Amino acid sequence: MVDIAPFQLDDSVADRLVAIVGAANALRTDAERDEYRDPFWHQADRSYDSSLVLFPASLEELQEVVAVANEHGVPIWTSSQGRNNGYGGPSARVPGSVLVSLRRMNRVLEIDRELAYAVVEPGVSWFELREALDASGNEDLWFAVPDLGWGSVIGNSLDNGVTYAPYGMDFQKLCGFEVLLANGELVRTGFGAQPGNDAWHVYQRGFGPVLDQLFFQSNYGVVTKAGIWLMRRPEAFAPLFFSIPTNELLPAAVDLVREWRLDGIARGVPTIQNLVTMVAQFDHTRHLYLRADPTTPEERLDELARDTGLGRWGLRVGAWGDAPVVEHQVARMKRDWAERVPGGTVVSEGRYGRDEWDSIQKFSEKVQAGIPNLDIIQATPANIGHLAFSPVLPTRGDYVAEQVRLIGETIDREIGLNHVCALFFPNERATIMVNSITFDVEDEPTFHRAYDTVRTLIDEGGRRGYTEYRAHIDLMDVISDQLSANDYAYRGFVERIKDAVDPNGILSPGKYGVWPERYRGAGS
Repeated sequence: MVDIAPFQLDDSVADRLVAIVGAANALRTDAERDEYRDPFWHQADRSYDSSLVLFPASLEELQEVVAVANEHGVPIWTSSQGRNNGYGGPSARVPGSVLVSLRRMNRVLEIDRELAYAVVEPGVSWFELREALDASGNEDLWFAVPDLGWGSVIGNSLDNGVTYAPYGMDFQKLCGFEVLLANGELVRTGFGAQPGNDAWHVYQRGFGPVLDQLFFQSNYGVVTKAGIWLMRRPEAFAPLFFSIPTNELLPAAVDLVREWRLDGIARGVPTIQNLVTMVAQFDHTRHLYLRADPTTPEERLDELARDTGLGRWGLRVGAWGDAPVVEHQVARMKRDWAERVPGGTVVSEGRYGRDEWDSIQKFSEKVQAGIPNLDIIQATPANIGHLAFSPVLPTRGDYVAEQVRLIGETIDREIGLNHVCALFFPNERATIMVNSITFDVEDEPTFHRAYDTVRTLIDEGGRRGYTEYRAHIDLMDVISDQLSANDYAYRGFVERIKDAVDPNGILSPGKYGVWPERYRGAGS
């Protein structure tokens, strides 16, 4: 792990940076900057404090900020909304960095109704995109959303975030970027490289090497706008929630979801959640919030599973399309569930026509219908934060269930808190297993044990042959160190790209373990 001394920002350089955006759009004092840091990080720990926070409103202001930073070697860490809580929020890997929030760059630049796409700036949130569509008479266009609607459409996508409807893996729906490089150049990816080419936001390739993927989870440039593919609201939508009565039935449920994905029966991103996770999603069980409690005995969990009717695990899945197709898919899923998951029931089921989506009230149905919301926050006490260990596994039921067991045992042994677990199925073959450790952010000993526990999980996962798909800034180097195939050839390759496009190493140094030359060898 690279140990970097805090960057010391010269006052005169800070003055120049603040002048670009205006004093009203900068946070300079300690008290002001404390309002813009990871709320899930223990507030007495100053490891990732910034030196200045800037809120540019336009591409031109952002270009000026980058130019000054490049001139003086100032590390800047950009975020779109800065709400990546649990992964570091807006905080930078290098302490003393200048944080550049793109929240004010929040224009929806284009809506193409015929081709069903929009072009947005990085500060556009899911709420703001929905509002723009409604205000322009495009209520029937929709998009997939994550659990919380306050985040950035572009930001969530670039961090490989997951949403739940069709196009649920965000990288599937972004198309055509404009990217600001450290030297001030603006690069357009795909067919955007040709002036006036109208296929820029409708075709995800181009002529020659495809550059778009280089800007996911990277620090090679700042994406200043992107196209996002939208969908037409379907004739019918059927949200379903199935119960899995016992832990022993989890392998069968995982295998069944895989078969549905391969057969085209289940679209979007189905999610299997354990009981500790599920109770927060239903009105009648929300009072049973268990996440930050000491480990609940198995006997008590079995009792709650029976009494609530939720089971030890539950599957959230949906069907979208023409009404006869939706009814066929629902009938197939119900029939298969009854045969393959004995005792499993339909906990919740809905039917909505194209003009009935405004009547959707349940949180689990809103996220499947692409309705931005903040409902889940209401189930979470204000002092509760979380940290996740999120490996990607092949979708084989027995294997996934065994990793659930092993990870749960480690969490119980190392920190003694409930295992909060959800399995996401972003495609036909992979499972993202999100294991959350939920804790009181004001409890410093537990906070530190949470991070130590995740380091243990990363180490154990590495020895078993898997690792995470995203991580908190405090853990990025730990995971990067596991990517050692062929004498760290991958690391060498991404570092050479970094040094070529950002020779002064100013753009988000250390993000996802990619360090520019000026920081390499600084410590371990």
